[in-house]
Amino acid sequence: MDPIIEYLKDGKLPADSVGSNKVRKEASKYTLIEQHLYQRGFSSPLLKCVDAEEAVHIIQEVHEGICGTHIGGRALAGKIARAGYYWSALKGDCMDYVKRCDKCQRFADSHQASAERLHSVTSPWPFHKWGIDILGPFPLAPGQLKFFMVAVDYFTKWVEAEPMTTITAERVKRFIWKKIICRQLFTSVEHPQANGQAKAANRVILRGLRRRLEEAKGRWAEELPQVIWSYHTTPHSTTGETPFRLTYGSEAVILVEIGEPSPRTTLFEPTANEDELRTNLDLLQEIREIAHIKEYAVKTRVARKYDRRVVYRDFEEGDLVLRKATLGAEKNKLTPKWEGPFKISEKVGRGAYRLEHMDR
Repeated sequence: MDPIIEYLKDGKLPADSVGSNKVRKEASKYTLIEQHLYQRGFSSPLLKCVDAEEAVHIIQEVHEGICGTHIGGRALAGKIARAGYYWSALKGDCMDYVKRCDKCQRFADSHQASAERLHSVTSPWPFHKWGIDILGPFPLAPGQLKFFMVAVDYFTKWVEAEPMTTITAERVKRFIWKKIICRQLFTSVEHPQANGQAKAANRVILRGLRRRLEEAKGRWAEELPQVIWSYHTTPHSTTGETPFRLTYGSEAVILVEIGEPSPRTTLFEPTANEDELRTNLDLLQEIREIAHIKEYAVKTRVARKYDRRVVYRDFEEGDLVLRKATLGAEKNKLTPKWEGPFKISEKVGRGAYRLEHMDR
């Protein structure tokens, strides 16, 4: 700003013609009032030009001072301009200051766009791969039950669920032994992004429980088997088949067919039915292969659409990061949404990182 001040004050111009023309052109945007330089603005008639030290003070006061509310970078620059101040890097300095503000980072909303491509998890054959999750606590049910564990087969979408009073390692082992019979090969309960099948089943189960219970929330354990049965006898959107048929080879007879006879219950003939059941078992492998192809096609299409919205965010080992707060942030609106900082100790892959505390 010094050449412009000298020109407006004393009429001095740089010796070279290019520099002098530039100063004349820029000087038309400014005026001197009582030895202070002002820019002719759009948001207000005159904006006071300030130096670097004054700019830092103005940003701090407007952003986090007595009347500051930690607004965004562009809004901060606009507010400063409307207050009557200007310097050449106003917007850039405001954006940079907000990016470095600790409180703005800790209370910032989560990114809407995913930082990593969608990695679909599939299973090559039934009961090869399971997803396991724990839901609760729920309102206390008879028998002091307040949790339930869910296991979902990735291929057939078959669900096993069991209410529990408490969650312990021994109870989890007993559940896996009893319900899955040691066929469980992989799950990632500690990494929810890789346990999507269980999460999807959880949503269906919880939605069914909410709609069946209404006000009697303590009856959830009694209603759970009915909800699971409904899930088993409803076609899945990715396979086009019911979990029951992919598991047993035939469709289950649902209750409405008993109260209001359907063609297959009306025309039931025991001997022919036994023969058909055996035939269905012989054809089951083909049905499963077709369902697997359908699921792969659906997941490929979903991943292609999902990946178009990805905004990659990558970190390296040694970077300092904040982690989304997992406890208390949703219940208390005034609690920071992010916690840390943590140091990235290892890149696990597929958008996952291993963190370590800074005090260790």
